Amino acid sequence: MPFKMKTDTLLDNLSTAVILLNEKLAIVEANHAAQAMFERSLNLLIDCPIKQLIADSSLDFIRFTQDMQHGEGYSDGDVQISFADGRHTHADVTVTCLHTAEGVTLLLEVRLIEQQKKISQETQQWAQQQAARELIRGLAHEIKNPLGGIRGAAQLLEKELPSADLKEFTTMIIEQSDRLRNLVDRLLGPNSRPNFQSHNIHRVLEKVITLVQLDLSHNIVIDRDYDPSIPESIIDQDMVQQAVLNIMRNSVQALMQSEQSEGKINVVTRIERQVTIHGERHPLAMKISLVDNGPGIPSELKDTLFYPMVTGKKEGTGLGLSIAQTLIDHHRGKIDVESWSGHTEFTLYIPINRKELNS
Repeated sequence: MPFKMKTDTLLDNLSTAVILLNEKLAIVEANHAAQAMFERSLNLLIDCPIKQLIADSSLDFIRFTQDMQHGEGYSDGDVQISFADGRHTHADVTVTCLHTAEGVTLLLEVRLIEQQKKISQETQQWAQQQAARELIRGLAHEIKNPLGGIRGAAQLLEKELPSADLKEFTTMIIEQSDRLRNLVDRLLGPNSRPNFQSHNIHRVLEKVITLVQLDLSHNIVIDRDYDPSIPESIIDQDMVQQAVLNIMRNSVQALMQSEQSEGKINVVTRIERQVTIHGERHPLAMKISLVDNGPGIPSELKDTLFYPMVTGKKEGTGLGLSIAQTLIDHHRGKIDVESWSGHTEFTLYIPINRKELNS
């Protein structure tokens, strides 16, 4: 006996969002995946023009109308879709023109690829960051050795100089050698082993917020949205504090440079389940999001943002985010970033061991 299933049941069990549009490009039908994508129920979607739901994207609504007129369709891969509520995603889109008893209808299929894209980008960027880090470390060690010799020679020469006026030059050599050595040490990152202990993440975050708010050079508002269910976790509180501080300072500087009249940073914590970090699956992780309403990260910096010496600031060293990444790496975690004009969000994921929950 052949297996039978209702069409509605089949559509609602698809992971692909399926949407039917009438001649006015208003929604006449949407499966469960489409409702989840728009974050609206079917009752709210019916008769709603799709232009009200999608604010700005590479979807060509003029082409939709032309497809209806000519009975054509098309497919487009890796389309960036911006929703009216500010969310962004990437998807593969297929448009098909259907002739029905009610007239011409457009069948819109949207397959979200954001998660797969993120995992692929993360794997590629992680490999590039590791290669860049090893290169920097190799160069840094090669620089430190002759620097020590130069500084030592300058100190010996200073003792032999007959005039105090000449010592000005050896002093300059020593000071510049020390400056370069400090820069190299920062490039190498923290050289101490993590001191893992049980800590409340919100107390760590409050210390960072207090430090940022003590800076009277700005009037940026910091909001909190904490999840009290996050348990005490085994972390190095100094490392996590420094990583969060580096990111928040970046946000403050970006807001100040943009002369944002109502600069705001929102600190959000949540529990995340089944998180993949550098190819390893973790059942539980704490999620710390730092969201600002600044100008966004320049597109040319997005792929190399965590590389040492990469910065969009006039007087920046480009080490803050690189060091933050290294500190979170010590916790087997990762840092993600999403940014567009008016919204930049850094998200730190730190795994939580299940044993910690029972201790």
